Amino acid sequence: MSLAEVLKSGNYQLIDVREPMELEMDGNIEGAQNIPLGEVADRKEEILSIEKPVVLFCRSGNRSGKALEFLQAEGLKDGYNGGGWAELKAHLEANQGTF
Repeated sequence: MSLAEVLKSGNYQLIDVREPMELEMDGNIEGAQNIPLGEVADRKEEILSIEKPVVLFCRSGNRSGKALEFLQAEGLKDGYNGGGWAELKAHLEANQGTF
């Protein structure tokens, strides 16, 4: 499945790997779980136990890409790099009418 197909399905968990300060300054996507990149390794079991596709995102897609690479090496089968939060949020709003 492609990222676009996963997002269209509505069946996914969003994980924002930005720092909490960034969410306060820049905004966020409603329903996204915040797990900063520096905590991903310590919280990998929590992430790996999610029973639907996981879409990671950050400010630009760089940190979410690193998190995805790590999680896939740890066994994540259904993970996607959602890229930058602003673009992802705009896509979700335009295509699902949510948020």
